[in-house]
Amino acid sequence: MNTSPSTSSLLSRIAGPADVKALAPEQLPQLAQEIRDELIEVTSRNGGHIGPNLGVVELTIALHRVFSTPEDQLVFDVAHQGYVHKLLTGRGGEFFAKLRKTGGASGFLTRSESPHDAFGAGHAGTALSAALGMATARDLRGSQEHVVAVCGDAAFTCGVTLEALNNVVSSTKRLIVILNDNEWSIAKNVGAISGYLNRISTNPTYNKLHHDIEGFFKSFPSGVEMNKVYMKWKRETKDFFVESSLFEKFGLRYLGPVDGHNLDALMKNLEFAKHCDVPVLIHVLTKKGKGLEAALASPEKFHGASPFDPDTGENVRSIPGTPPNYQDVFGAALARFARSNPKVLGITGAMPAGTGLSLLAKELPGQFFDVGIAEEHAVLFAAGLATKDFRPVCAIYSTFLQRAYDQIIHDVCLQNLPVTFCMDRAGLSANDGATHHGLFDLSYLRCVPNAIVMQPKDEDELVDMLHTSLHLPGPGFIRYPRGSGTGAAVKAEPVLLPIGQAEVLRTGTQIIIWALGGMVPEALKLASRLEREEQLSVGVVNARFVKPLDCTLLLSQATVVPLIVTMEDHVLAGGFGSAVLEALQEAQCTTPVERIGWPDTFVEHGNSVDLLRAAHGLAPDEIARKVIARWRGLASVKPTADVR
Repeated sequence: MNTSPSTSSLLSRIAGPADVKALAPEQLPQLAQEIRDELIEVTSRNGGHIGPNLGVVELTIALHRVFSTPEDQLVFDVAHQGYVHKLLTGRGGEFFAKLRKTGGASGFLTRSESPHDAFGAGHAGTALSAALGMATARDLRGSQEHVVAVCGDAAFTCGVTLEALNNVVSSTKRLIVILNDNEWSIAKNVGAISGYLNRISTNPTYNKLHHDIEGFFKSFPSGVEMNKVYMKWKRETKDFFVESSLFEKFGLRYLGPVDGHNLDALMKNLEFAKHCDVPVLIHVLTKKGKGLEAALASPEKFHGASPFDPDTGENVRSIPGTPPNYQDVFGAALARFARSNPKVLGITGAMPAGTGLSLLAKELPGQFFDVGIAEEHAVLFAAGLATKDFRPVCAIYSTFLQRAYDQIIHDVCLQNLPVTFCMDRAGLSANDGATHHGLFDLSYLRCVPNAIVMQPKDEDELVDMLHTSLHLPGPGFIRYPRGSGTGAAVKAEPVLLPIGQAEVLRTGTQIIIWALGGMVPEALKLASRLEREEQLSVGVVNARFVKPLDCTLLLSQATVVPLIVTMEDHVLAGGFGSAVLEALQEAQCTTPVERIGWPDTFVEHGNSVDLLRAAHGLAPDEIARKVIARWRGLASVKPTADVR
């Protein structure tokens, strides 16, 4: 799997953790530099999470020097910082060169990719709970492996991490937690936890007292045993002499802060933690983007970067004339509406740039809230605001909104509160893979009473939908895809869309295609193709609303055409096509329906949306074949009539 570009290269000789352990200490700085060079080379070409990985090079080397995977378990939170781990566990060379591409390494850790990936994740805050489960299982089995949770500081803004922290000492006596503190999640960290970590990492009195007292106890010949005495003494003196860290109040032994780029200090602390008979947290200070000046200067931009020039840090320019991204169209529209109505508020979970809310944050900071990586809180916070006549807009990726499902039902929809949810990345996020594809939102929202669910066909309709949702008496959900729009101009004044009313774009007498969102342009192309190649009369409807569905139009068409086709960028199970089938069944209408959508599987990562669609039977040629086969297979054809 590895290539050998140079006989002096260390990285090219790393086939697994044993090779890392075999290096002499004086070789490690060279290895660290080669890793940084490789990270910059690959991500500048493919895009990826460059900033987080540059920050954990020394930490990951130290982990593999001290521990032995896959026997020992390293659990990386989110795995935004997992690239270095991949390079040190036999996944370098050509496999890593195709990072986030078809046939290459995933941008996250996955158990199916390597036995060294103890736990897969693409959402934040999961590592501590998973690691605690593994450590408890080890204790129940009676085995001796080490379990290490590598958590970014932003993970501690996630409620699930704090829930796990509360259960550590009641579940196990042996667990090592690495707190990788770089002061950033995706955007700059926010909230009290961030402020606390900053104080503890910069308080010279706290650090000196801890260091001096620990040094005194460890100076005895039986230093480890004396350290136990120190811990007992400290508990019994109730912090009279030295204030405990927050983590010690939860029962974890606190070590640090440690320079996250000092290999010697890292390895000494990790070795010490290996021999502790209490759970340990090592507070490591790292620099996000270390080794790339552009990433150090712009940590948010280089958290998850598009392809860039490694010399200048500038993004590789898109094709001239490319339409703006949906997220930016949304962000501009929200800022515009907020300027005219001070009760319109924007809420994000640590992603102001990714969701398009940076403009609102800049222009109207009093109407912008970043709650950190805490989607459950974001939704419940919005619900509270809505009870006081504000119009909160939660801009959260489709895949991340899954984390707040209970709050959607219990706190927003049950109380019919006017919260607007703007769900970016609906459909595929091709390079990121299964954890980031927004393919399930229609299924999990269609069953919820009071929810209005819609998807625009273009940028102008997105603005109309946002305008419409801000005037609803209850919750509205708008889903839209990643990337650039269609190029449709946004009109000067938005219009209120009639709730649950679809739009007929093309009439037909033999087949009617009901398409949703980004599949509308594909439906229009398919209709033209079927007319040209098969001499079929094909109509196209822009559904716009999934809930409520325009049953009046649907049934009027279904009674006079032989075939209905549905097209959606969503799983078929429980999705838009299912809604159409349910409506027809309820009306006892037996018109056949051919559904086009994603199959019942987790879709992998790949070079592009088009390639992934082709791999799963959703390329234009395959869709046309399915529709033609269904048409030709109909046993009988109903009398046709012009459908308007």
